[in-house]
Amino acid sequence: MQTLNITNEKQRDGEVIMESPPKTVLFKKVTIDGGELISAKFLKQNIRIAFETLLNHHQDLRTLGQAIIDGDPEVDIELTGKRLEGTRKLYLRQNGKIAYRVDMQVVIRDPHGIEKERKDLTKAMSNISGEDVVRWSGKKFDKAETIRKYVFTRKMQLKHISGLTYDFLYGMAKELHETNSLMFMGGGKKGNEPLVITQGGEPYRGFLEGRLDGERYVLILHLTNMEMKAM
Repeated sequence: MQTLNITNEKQRDGEVIMESPPKTVLFKKVTIDGGELISAKFLKQNIRIAFETLLNHHQDLRTLGQAIIDGDPEVDIELTGKRLEGTRKLYLRQNGKIAYRVDMQVVIRDPHGIEKERKDLTKAMSNISGEDVVRWSGKKFDKAETIRKYVFTRKMQLKHISGLTYDFLYGMAKELHETNSLMFMGGGKKGNEPLVITQGGEPYRGFLEGRLDGERYVLILHLTNMEMKAM
């Protein structure tokens, strides 16, 4: 749960809370006898016996092949198949040692998968709270048209924290519900900049959806960083 500064159609801002909507589980996986199915991770291979490591140690494929025939160096009976818990991701160098400093890059490809551009990844600052404001742009988009044009990868639900913010958000939901449209929401002073939800996170385009059910409302901020284009 995090706070969000947002403006309405009158450009009046208010601080509300935002969180991922709860996921509804429509089905569950069970074993053949109806028992609970539990996911688990197991060690497939130790890096010390990985193919690249063994090849580097034995110099060539012929010598490595003979070593595998003679002594099975590619099998670690003690560790292979061990159940893993509390793991975390690490980056490795080509020699298998841990890389403690990694320079991330962004690779941009065309629709055919051909690389067009490569540049260093810059960590953007979050711009949705504090002194920053997510602005109601006034640009409405048809729901069906927007869904066909963009791929929504995340969605966040906006919630009130007081009676005043209830009226504030309810009014926004009512406007969008009655026009059956999505409102483009932007960051920056002019409201035309991408939204960065978390520090160093991906920049997104935001589209706000509102629904009403009597006195109840739902406001969902749909986020996208992918646009569908004809090839």
